[in-house]
Amino acid sequence: MLSLTFSTGIVDAVGYLGLDRVFTGNMTGNVVILGMALSGTTDLPVVGPAIALVLYFLGAVVGGRLLRGHREGWTSATTIVFGLVSAMLLACSIFTLVVPLGAIPHSAVALAAVLGFVMGAQAAAARQVKIADVTTVVVTSTITGLAADSWFGARLKQDWVKRLMAVLLILLGALCGAVLLPHGMWIPILVSACLSLAVTIVGEKRRRVERDLTA
Repeated sequence: MLSLTFSTGIVDAVGYLGLDRVFTGNMTGNVVILGMALSGTTDLPVVGPAIALVLYFLGAVVGGRLLRGHREGWTSATTIVFGLVSAMLLACSIFTLVVPLGAIPHSAVALAAVLGFVMGAQAAAARQVKIADVTTVVVTSTITGLAADSWFGARLKQDWVKRLMAVLLILLGALCGAVLLPHGMWIPILVSACLSLAVTIVGEKRRRVERDLTA
């Protein structure tokens, strides 16, 4: 899940820097941008964030539907959802490699929509896996818990290493995405696809081992 948090940072950097200030994973950012854009006092985009928001919602719906009836934790349905995420990210990478952005009308918005759908499905699956403080798409609540439960705050017992790693990894993912983006949009998306695929393979192998041990 921490690896997928890093991956989300990469994809969000691609969306914000390469697709006209559209967040594909952090929907809080899209809602805020959309609110400011609707004021008419800024040059912020409306269509991109709105479409990404809708497709993220639909992606989460599809992810939830595929996971319906399955227990919490990593299941065969989790593998299917993360496998879908990996495949769609790979398809986006190939598309941006073969088709220059802007060669097809509205291709940037379409790409943001697909990436939003992918991140919605990923978040739904991560929610089912249920690793506390690691949603893979946002870290606001994680930062809040890290600060509020700290020695300077409520002094409550917490897994501060995991929380801190979640924050740092989404930051490093965004850094990685921003560094790779000038060399071609397909590159950071491909890195994200490979990370998602690796997580899917490792998660499925672990599920099978645990199944065999309990059989």
